[in-house]
Amino acid sequence: MKKNTKSSITLPTQELELVEDLMKSLKAKTKVEVIRRGLALLKESTDRKYLREAFKKASDATKKSIQIELDELNALTDDGLE
Repeated sequence: MKKNTKSSITLPTQELELVEDLMKSLKAKTKVEVIRRGLALLKESTDRKYLREAFKKASDATKKSIQIELDELNALTDDGLE
């Protein structure tokens, strides 16, 4: 299996200019470095989005049972107090 595989993409003029501008501002040595960094950021943000959704789903799934338990504990702590 090859470690490096050559690939060629054609970009519209505006996108190529964007890559070249980013290359300058990021002080990247190559256009490929700009693309790699962009792909890494995209993967990172996608992974974060997935985790946020998973945590929200887990939170929503437990919210009702937690509230019931808290209500029961509140009843115990108020027992006999004036």
